[in-house]
Amino acid sequence: MPKIEVYSTAVCPYCVSAKNLLKSKGLEWSEVRIDTDPAQRELMLARSGGRRTVPQIFINDHHVGGFDDLVAADRSGKLAELLGTAA
Repeated sequence: MPKIEVYSTAVCPYCVSAKNLLKSKGLEWSEVRIDTDPAQRELMLARSGGRRTVPQIFINDHHVGGFDDLVAADRSGKLAELLGTAA
């Protein structure tokens, strides 16, 4: 099972959409709430190259990006490749 991390906040519709996309693929993830833990916000900024928006998604420590990036990766086949499920 791939290691998926989703940095998010409580009131973020794109975070919900990203988690729904992952759920539709039968995937599990760990959610890191940056609105309740400032240290995690700093870690997200460092890991994502300074991106401040949520969600920020990592698969097996590879930075995928935000929701739009996740959708683009899904459509291009890159997501399947990152998940190790490419045909």
